[in-house]
Parts: sequence; C-alpha cells; structure tokens
Amino acid sequence: MSGDTRMSELGTFLKARRSELSPRQAGAAETPGPRRVPGLRREEVAALANISTDYYTRVEQGRIRVSAPVLTVLADVLQLDEDQRSYLVSLSGKQEVRTPRRARQKVLPQLRRLLDDLETIPAIVMGRRMDVLGWNALAAAMMIDFAEVPESRRNYVRLLFTDARMRSLYQDWETVARTAVAQLRMEAAKYPDDARLASLVGELSVGDPQFASWWAARTVASLTTGTKTLVHPDVGELVLDWDTLVKADDPEQQLVIWTAAEDSATHRALQQLRSQL
Repeated sequence: MSGDTRMSELGTFLKARRSELSPRQAGAAETPGPRRVPGLRREEVAALANISTDYYTRVEQGRIRVSAPVLTVLADVLQLDEDQRSYLVSLSGKQEVRTPRRARQKVLPQLRRLLDDLETIPAIVMGRRMDVLGWNALAAAMMIDFAEVPESRRNYVRLLFTDARMRSLYQDWETVARTAVAQLRMEAAKYPDDARLASLVGELSVGDPQFASWWAARTVASLTTGTKTLVHPDVGELVLDWDTLVKADDPEQQLVIWTAAEDSATHRALQQLRSQL
C-alpha cells in the first residue's frame, strides 16, 4: 500500500470509527436539534482531541501525515481497542502510537496506609492530571464515594464539572472550579506530551463552556493550600483548611488533607459524619 493510499485509508478508518461513537459515549456535550451525521461530528472529535477542526478535517481527508502523539489522542477519543490501534499503527507507518502514554498511576502503598490511618481527617491522594488515586472513608463521606466512579473517569477536575454532587457540594463552586482549571494548566505544563491530559482537556472543553473559557484564559495556580466551604447534605456547612503534602521521592503523588480547629463547628460536624461510617 502506497503512502498516499495509507493516508487515505487512515482517514476513512477514523471517519468510520467516529460514526460509531455517540457524543454521550465519548463524553461530549450533546447539542440540541437533529444531527446530519451518525455518531460524532468532526468538530467534536477535534475538540475532544484538543486539536483544530481544520487539522482533523485534513487528517480524515488523507492530506497530512499525523504524528504519533496526535494518533494516540485520537485513538483514545475514538475508544479504539487493541486490534484497531494496531491497524492504526500499520496505516500511519509509525512504530508505536502510544509512546507518550504512561502506565496508569496507582496510589503508593505507603500513602495508602497513611490514608487508612488518618481516621479523623478527610484525605485523598492525587496524581498526574489531578487524578484521584486514593482516599479514606471520611473523604468519601464528605465528598463522594470515589469507588462508585470508574477508574478511568476518577479525575478531580472532571468530577467538579460533570458530577452534580460535586457541583452542589461547594458553596462557591465557580471559584473552586476556576482554581482547579488553573491547577490543571500547571499540570499540562509539567506533562506537555500527556495524551490522557490532552483528551481530558478536550472532553471538558466540549462539554462545558465555562471550562473552555477558563482554560483559554491560561491562568495558572499551584496545588498548595487554602480554605474551602462545603455544604454537606447531612451535616451542613463545613469550613475547612486544606493542605497539600508532597512525597519527596515521588512528587507526582500528592496527599491532600482537610482540617478544622478542634473547637469549631466544622470539627464537630466532621465528628458527626465520622460517627455515621
């Protein structure tokens, strides 16, 4: 198969795959009104992949060669299985389309033990892209039960924008969410070739105009310390100080804890919440 033929077939293959994937399956916002094409539109694929619609159109038309990182993101967006990914490799002429992908992080055993020992304060462990890697029982009771969220969807920023419980939990959701977007942009600077991060940004940009606007503003922030007010459905208002602790030998995993003064109403509310576990 000649190079031009392979490029044409690659574009046809991508078009066929996007026609099989609904916006809901891909995590894209569903636009109102009739759809002229089955499955995803080109602009939806482009947004989810964090590339321009013009660029993706030329890919489907077989007019340009695609880099391995972009192919990796497109394979993720279109949810290709291993056989389909192998076929994509053959068509692209690349040795490997998943080079930038790294193994999915798991919470370190030491941090897992620490989480379990922290019975009186809520705590979670976050990894690259602000993925939620681990949590203790009180954090699940205070926020949401992360175990109910599929591992591939267990990302703090994604949940802030897509989970109704997380949206309603924060008294000033907009400030919390805007700060989280700024923190995610810092992550993007640290991991510029992270295909999963690019896919996450594309997904949220398509699904939420506020995310798209705040991401485009290019504001950055570090994940360090602050105060947040939560409104819990069972114990009411919680005014919590939060701090981030970084493991010296693995800074990619960060322990986030929420605390309150012992004589405060929030401390008593946390005790009440713990008693319900």
